[in-house]
Amino acid sequence: MHGQKYQIRQRNAVLLEVIMPLSLHYYLHEDVVFLARDLLGKLLVTEIDGIRTGGIITETEAYSETEKGCHAYGRRKTERTKIMFETGGHSYVYFCYGMHHLFNIVTGQKDTAQAVLIRAIWPTIGITEILRRRNKTKADKQLCNGPGKVCQALGITREHNGILLNEATVWVENPGLSIRSEDIKVTPRIGIDYAGADAHLPWRFVLSLSEIEKYVDKINAHHSG
Repeated sequence: MHGQKYQIRQRNAVLLEVIMPLSLHYYLHEDVVFLARDLLGKLLVTEIDGIRTGGIITETEAYSETEKGCHAYGRRKTERTKIMFETGGHSYVYFCYGMHHLFNIVTGQKDTAQAVLIRAIWPTIGITEILRRRNKTKADKQLCNGPGKVCQALGITREHNGILLNEATVWVENPGLSIRSEDIKVTPRIGIDYAGADAHLPWRFVLSLSEIEKYVDKINAHHSG
């Protein structure tokens, strides 16, 4: 029953796609942890082969060259990580365990390696295509609740690595949601035990899905009124 309610609300939420993309200046903020938290409630959108899909960002993690969880820790620049040293607003997409693409947003000034991993979204645009890409028949909480699922749902691959997020393929919009601190759960990041003490940094941010339901309903009511 909850899955059915979720599916109906996603279909009604397509009005979110009229919002304009964020300025690249937004991503130049030097505090990657601030941006990881602030990106909650923003809308991640792709348009691939003329098909637009997207969803509200509900889970993020911050990574910085100053801590061992980061691919560029110690300012390690490789063919894969060099994009992290570009100016904020670039995409960083890599292939994980030979199975999944993971989408990150580079932040901060040029030559400062840091990025925000988008771990989950609440799908709102192009649900039919998202279901097809995910090989699913209905929308539920498991549809886009992991970084690999996000990329599969939105059609993001290594081809999108290094692009600017003001281009017509992948971008982030601000639907104007007012996110309260009490709606955000803060925890250590997932799957980085190799980072030692840095694995305990509270740099993972999760937005309450029950609150997202309220926000989507509010926006739909505003647009239909």
